[in-house]
Amino acid sequence: MAEVRPAGAPTVLRVVLGKRLHDLREKAGLSYEEAGRALDVTHATVRRMEKAEVGLKLPYVEKLLRVYGVTDAAEVEGFLDLAREANRPGWWHRFRDVLPEWFSAFVSLEGEANLIRAYEPHYVPGLLQTERYARAVLRAGMPHAPEADIERAVAVRRERQSLLTREGAPLLWVVMDETVLRRPIGGPDIMREQVSRLAEATTLPNVRLQIMPFAAGPHPAMYGPFHIFRFPLPELPDIAYAENLVGASYFDQREDVSAFLEALDRMCAQAAPAQTTEAVLGGIRKEI
Repeated sequence: MAEVRPAGAPTVLRVVLGKRLHDLREKAGLSYEEAGRALDVTHATVRRMEKAEVGLKLPYVEKLLRVYGVTDAAEVEGFLDLAREANRPGWWHRFRDVLPEWFSAFVSLEGEANLIRAYEPHYVPGLLQTERYARAVLRAGMPHAPEADIERAVAVRRERQSLLTREGAPLLWVVMDETVLRRPIGGPDIMREQVSRLAEATTLPNVRLQIMPFAAGPHPAMYGPFHIFRFPLPELPDIAYAENLVGASYFDQREDVSAFLEALDRMCAQAAPAQTTEAVLGGIRKEI
């Protein structure tokens, strides 16, 4: 599968502007080399700007727009305003001491998506975790981290969760394995609190939660967790994200993302309907 491995953690807007520069260059019929010569830089610099691997230097952007035939002053200034905004660090930048670079890209995508779909076989997804559950999960995953780092990582989760109740919040649609609810994390009190939080989340109009019961047997995604992001911006394709112990892979090729989508669609049909989730959670909470 073709992978997208972010070299940095660009904002989504920077990715979008890079794609717009790419489209303008191709429309103008110019190669990377020709665009580079106009800036007196190597073709690699132009390529990296288009792929959002570097910040957008405003003098470069302005000159490229002129070279590509964008002559309207208001249009140029509007593009430059967006470039200034794209170059500003995302809110997660202040947590860079505890946030891996590969996950910073995830947070950026999560914050701009209008649809987030996920399969989770191990833990409650971060957007739906209580603080105590998050703390227990983070401690298990970072056994040697100082307590201060754990607390800052919990703060990142808190900040991320605010997107579910903001204006224009994305639709979050999660299929969660029954294993997640049966695995004791942090003790019975923490698990009861977490299950109650999940039940509350199902009352939000933009949250759809399905439980994949043990009785459903094998399913197409038993290899591990993943997310799929969809965006309201036409320049951005759907992006799938799969995490591992030391990093993550991002996929944006249509055939790759389609494989994740097909697996998730099959699982949604196989899992318990979302309308029954609150009752399922209530039953499990009584057993804890």
